[in-house]
Amino acid sequence: MTDAEADPLLAALEGWLGKPLGAPGLAPDEVNRSMIQHWVDALDDRNPVYLDEEFAATSRFGGIVAPPAMLQTWTMPRPRIEGIAERGGAPGEIGADNPISVLSNAGYTGTLATNSELEFERYLRPGDRLRSATQLESISNRKQTARGLGYFVTWLTTYTDGEGEVVGRQRFRILKFQPAPAGAEA
Repeated sequence: MTDAEADPLLAALEGWLGKPLGAPGLAPDEVNRSMIQHWVDALDDRNPVYLDEEFAATSRFGGIVAPPAMLQTWTMPRPRIEGIAERGGAPGEIGADNPISVLSNAGYTGTLATNSELEFERYLRPGDRLRSATQLESISNRKQTARGLGYFVTWLTTYTDGEGEVVGRQRFRILKFQPAPAGAEA
């Protein structure tokens, strides 16, 4: 008997593997100096290629570039704060036809981000406007964790520029779990 046969929920979830999770996204804004400035100030990153136009012009980049770790920020929608806890921390509504919703409806209502991996193909420059496309990459067998019984869910987002060139990827993994009842021992 396969894992999917022993776990009908896993079998249903595996139907999403390799498929898009929602429509492709378009960044609300172009890569821009103001947001780069906010980022480097918040993180105290004083690399001169991010803000010093004279220095950046003499660098291997030939001009200002955005910090690579900003990749995801350019395509993030403005969050709706109201109801964010009920949406498991999601910035907007998650459709019912989605593996995250299926898990929540099956009692796996806890969400814990476990890791994120970024790959960069090239530095972003002011004026780039990104698109993102996300697909479900993997779902683990059901596992008992310190947080509760759950599944590790991984999706892969690919970021492209206005010409369709891949500029980077992000692999993001969460644990969707059944929270222990209040007062239960960990």
